[in-house]
This record gives sequence, structure tokens and C-alpha cells, in this order.
Amino acid sequence: MESGIERAVDTAARLIVESARVVALVVSGLSVAILATSCAGEPATATPGPPPVSPGGPAASPTAVQMPTPTPEATPEVAHLSKMSVEKAFPGLSFRGMVHLTYPDDGSNRLFVVLQPGQVMVFDNDRDTTSAETFLDIRDQVNDQGSEEGLLGLAFDPQFRANGHFYVYYSASPPKRSVISRYSVRAGEPSRADPASEVTVLEIPQPFSNHNGGQLLFGPDGYLYVGLGDGGSGGDPQGNGQDPSTLLGSILRIDVSAAPGGAYLVPPDNPFVGREGDARAEIWAYGLRNPWRFSFDRETGELWAADVGQNKFEEVDIIRPGGNYGWNIMEGSYCFLGRLTIAQLLKRGSAGPDRNCDQEGLEPPIIDYDHDEGCSVTGGYVYRGSRLPSLYGAYVYGDFCSGKIWALTYDGARVTELLEIVDSQLSIPAFGEDPAGELYILSFDGSIYRLTRP
Repeated sequence: MESGIERAVDTAARLIVESARVVALVVSGLSVAILATSCAGEPATATPGPPPVSPGGPAASPTAVQMPTPTPEATPEVAHLSKMSVEKAFPGLSFRGMVHLTYPDDGSNRLFVVLQPGQVMVFDNDRDTTSAETFLDIRDQVNDQGSEEGLLGLAFDPQFRANGHFYVYYSASPPKRSVISRYSVRAGEPSRADPASEVTVLEIPQPFSNHNGGQLLFGPDGYLYVGLGDGGSGGDPQGNGQDPSTLLGSILRIDVSAAPGGAYLVPPDNPFVGREGDARAEIWAYGLRNPWRFSFDRETGELWAADVGQNKFEEVDIIRPGGNYGWNIMEGSYCFLGRLTIAQLLKRGSAGPDRNCDQEGLEPPIIDYDHDEGCSVTGGYVYRGSRLPSLYGAYVYGDFCSGKIWALTYDGARVTELLEIVDSQLSIPAFGEDPAGELYILSFDGSIYRLTRP
């Protein structure tokens, strides 16, 4: 997620950088200007980042549950996608700064909303509900000064019903860092967490305030997946996206089920375990700029992620183990111009988006869109609910800036159908899902929405 304010800062900074890097040529009496664009969310005077935090390398792990093999052809045939509308899902509720909605697998049918300043609220999954309780309040620990900082993620332990454990991702300072911690509920009070129960699992130094990722999600294999951005500023000045020796710019996969003292183990089948070189064994996939929300298809096991773009393109990916998703060589399906030298830009002349860079070994996006359609992609879910049969099996995602929401179908090799199902005019920081697979749309206007037939 990048807020409208953050995008405005990016745009202003980019214009300054562009103005400073205009190369004027006079050819046959004509002036030709080529811009080397490199927008910056913060001033590009980054100091070298501190060394990554390591738990000590790969460790033994309990036997992993085998990940489901994607079988899209086995799912029911999707009806043709159709236009939708949005309506308030819980008209009696309003929350400031929502960034995530989730639920525990405990049969309670409660929903939990993460508020960026540092709170988690809980309420009954009932359209007529008018009240919510504070489940967790750690505002005194959370740094939300940057528009992309704050309490960003929440995931309930698969054994939450028995152990009461859940995990959060938040920004802290000083020093500037991302923190992944485990908390527990109070004994006999399943709707109240104990703020004093924090056990730190992992801390990742952050060189800038933006591009923090923030997603936490337990996969069908029982492991915890963690989304991290490239560390921020603009254009990935430290090269973190293409550097698997750092945790930044990656989706991690760690085992928090059996490690002593709240630490974690590295699953032995992680793609970089046992490989030569200094790649971090926690990494599941890398080459990401700012993965803003990812989710597992509860039927096929595929991991879908949205990666926020820089200057021009937003993208949606299916994450595969060991995959390199291209940032900052690529932005969407195109070469990232910020990496090109002045000589290369001159050679390109006035050509449009470039595909002529070395893409060997890079995973292309499932789909991308340019900034005529929006400016900050928000990842969603493959719909597996029952309210909207025409959406069944379609991946639903949106854009924070434009409020547009799309649905696409994918047959394992290509997108077979794509439709903008609604232009909601909402600022959409996240989608949510309930135990029945029904989807929700969070908005910075304070309301939770759902899709409905027009």
C-alpha cells in the first residue's frame, strides 16, 4: 500500500529527479529530451543498511505438511465475470486506519480488524452488529509516523483454539525496524489479548520508512509467510530486491511451531536451504518491491501476491518457491528505466516501455496495469464463497488510489478472463476474507464493504 500522500511525495520527488537528469540533444536543429526517471519516496541519500538479522542459519524442523498441488483444472468452471456494486457489509461499524481483516480458525465466526496506529479490534461476523471490542492495543510500541509504517499484519496460529497464540507485524523505532512478535490471549478471555505476553520472533532493520510489506499469513503447510518490501526510498537504491543475502524484498517462510523461546526454525524444504552462496534460507521468493497483500487460494494452494510498482506499472504474481520476481530489473512486464544508463536511454530514444533487458531467470507477472488505471495495487483473494457464484474461482484485487476492483480467471498458464467489476471510488488498503470464503473491502473512509450484484 502506498497512500495518496505517499504517492504525492513520490511524484514531487520524481519531478525533481527528472528535471535534474534531463539530457538535451540537438539533432538537425531539433531538441530531444530523454528523462531517466527514478521517483523517490524518501531522499535518495541512503546509508548502507545494517547486516540482516539471522537466527543462526537452517535448523531442523518438524516434518512439513505437503503443500497442495495446484489443480486449477479440477475446480468448477467459472461463469462469465460480470459487473458488481459495493455496499457496506457492517453499516453499524466504523474504524480509522484499517489495513487488514482476518479471523481465527476457532469456530467463533469473529472477525478481527488491524488498525495501523497499533490496535486490533474484534467483532461478531453479523451484518447487524454495532459494537466492537479492543482485542490488542500496542500503540505505545508502534511507530506509525510514515504513511506505510504502523501495525501492518496479523495471523492467528493454526492451533489458536488450543494455545491462544497469534502473530503481528509492526514498525518500531528507534532504530527503524520491522518487528514480528507472538502474543497470547488472556486466560479465559478469548476476545482480549495480553499485551505483556509479547515474544519477539524476528526483527528486520529498515533503512527507510516506506515499502515495509507487512503481510503475515499461515500457509496450508502450517508455516508462517512474511512479506517484506525492498527497504524503501525510490528505485531500490541499495539493490535489496535482487540480493537474496538480505531478507528485504522477499516473502519469507519460517516455522514458528516448535522453536524454543519464541524463535523460529527454517523449514528444510525452503528453496535456498543447502545452496552455495549467502542467500538467506528463510526466503521463499524474492525480487519484490512492496508486496502489499498476498493470499493462498484455499482450494488449490496457489499463493497470489500483488506487488506495488514504482513509476508506471502495478503487478499481480503467483509466488513460486525460489522465484525471482524481477524488481528492480523489471517493473511489471517491462524493464525498469531507473536502472538504465544515460547512454542506454539515449539509444532508446523516444521508444515506449522497454522489454529488451536481460530477463533470464525472472518470473513474469500474471498480469500488470499502468498508472492510467491506478497507482498502487492492493492484493485480494481467489473467491471461494457462495454469495456471488459468477466470481467463484476468480482472483479479486483492486487499486488503492483509483478504487477500481478487477477480477481475473487463470487456467494455470494464462489469464482467460479479466474484467473491471466495479469502480468503487474507495481508497482500498486491503481486502479481507471470512471463514466461509466471503470477501470484504476495507476503505480509508472507515467502512467495511462487500461486493454485491448491481
